[in-house]
Amino acid sequence: MPAVSGVPAGGVPGKAYPGNLTPYVTVTCIVAAMGGLIFGYDIGISGGVTSMDPFLKKFFPSVYRKKNEDKSTNQYCQYDSETLTMFTSSLYLAALLSSIVASTVTRKFGRKLSMLFGGVLFCAGAILNGFAKAVWMLIVGRILLGFGIGFANQSVPLYLSEMAPYKYRGALNIGFQLSITIGILVANVLNYFFAKIEGGWGWRLSLGGAMVPALIITVGSLVLPDTPNSMIERGQHDEAKEKLKRIRGVDDVEEEFCDLVAASEASQLVENPWRNLLQRKYRPHLSMAILIPFFQQLTGINVIMFYAPVLFNTIGFGSDASLMSAVITGIVNVGATMVSIYGVDKWGRRFLFLEGGTQMLICQAIVTAAIGAKFGVDGNPGDLPKWYAIVVVLFICIYVAGFAWSWGPLGWLVPSEIFPLEIRSAAQSVNVCVNMIFTFVVAQAFLAMLCHMKFGLFLFFAFFVMVMTVFVYFFLPETKGIPIEEMNRVWKTHWYWSRFVSDDDNPKVEMGKGGRAIKNV
Repeated sequence: MPAVSGVPAGGVPGKAYPGNLTPYVTVTCIVAAMGGLIFGYDIGISGGVTSMDPFLKKFFPSVYRKKNEDKSTNQYCQYDSETLTMFTSSLYLAALLSSIVASTVTRKFGRKLSMLFGGVLFCAGAILNGFAKAVWMLIVGRILLGFGIGFANQSVPLYLSEMAPYKYRGALNIGFQLSITIGILVANVLNYFFAKIEGGWGWRLSLGGAMVPALIITVGSLVLPDTPNSMIERGQHDEAKEKLKRIRGVDDVEEEFCDLVAASEASQLVENPWRNLLQRKYRPHLSMAILIPFFQQLTGINVIMFYAPVLFNTIGFGSDASLMSAVITGIVNVGATMVSIYGVDKWGRRFLFLEGGTQMLICQAIVTAAIGAKFGVDGNPGDLPKWYAIVVVLFICIYVAGFAWSWGPLGWLVPSEIFPLEIRSAAQSVNVCVNMIFTFVVAQAFLAMLCHMKFGLFLFFAFFVMVMTVFVYFFLPETKGIPIEEMNRVWKTHWYWSRFVSDDDNPKVEMGKGGRAIKNV
């Protein structure tokens, strides 16, 4: 297989650090992974709120009139409003900007402080949105939420990859994505019940409820230990060694500790990690930091999860039933993510990427045919048979499952585990920035694209699913079971990336030139 030419199926041969999956590190990673709750809650809550009539009537009356009073409106176009999409997508521009600042905070002050900032800023945004009286308050609140998400998404995946034993890194890191899916599900369930509150103020509870996941990550960041990598990076060597012994559950951590110190000292030589990213030897890392989040957003998943209630309403469900359908997709999302947790360190990253991509492609083709056959280009389906709408929901759920055990969790896992320490914070910021840029673009453009492209929108995303599946097959090496500081080996043995990475690029070899005797691995 081209992408793993010269690499055994079980990974790259190399070091096997001693260590166990201790209760301490398990609990630590579970608490840290809850940082994903804020991102997931927001994804789920925003789509549900924007389908609630009292919310639309108060803040977006033109959309409300188009939806409820003008029955001649094309179903594809009833939610097409630049202001409405700006409410949803302004968060992602803010997250993009804050992730750049978070890179410096994460590197100089540790992963915990970034997580704390994320929780506090998200909590402030939730309070402002819950008490919003005007559109500007909604937008400012969304921006604060975005700042919080930028910090959390930058620091949590790094924290998990650094804390976890390499044999279990995939499963523990995917806890972040599991939290995202749980956040989406909880938000969808709350939207379903809050929409039934008499007086039409349930949307305030939906938006203000974001304070709960914000407080979880805020308190969690205060009680969690810092990672040994981060402590070494800030000169706390003795404390880092003791912490490494505790999280690995063994006393024999000398080899791993020395490798972490060597990687940190190499990192200290890098004055500008952003400029360093452009070096030839980091070409594989930079490519993955850009292309993986780009493809993750172009799967079309956020279209489904942002606007699930809107989408189901469009394909013929009533507003109440559309929220319930969103709950169903949320349950599928959580269940399929658990499949990924079970299999990622057993079957490998590449298998899940390829299987999930193929599954999503097939489902998108079927959904396109189903919606196109009934809605055509005029967007007026007439009376939809109940069984027909159920079939569409079924294949959307299968699509969501494919994403949830492949591109969903692996889109965060793989970038966070492949970066050397000297560029790790900067590269993770690139990863988050690209993710947020295209989340913003897709969120902002989706309703207009739905209005103009009709059912062809699903073909648009299906094209990118096909391209990214081919990309994974040829260019993504397998990274399961490889210590995070030994990841350079996967590039050296890859049929394509080996031309950019050589033995001379190993940071530990470079440190030897500085006068310190460090074993070349």
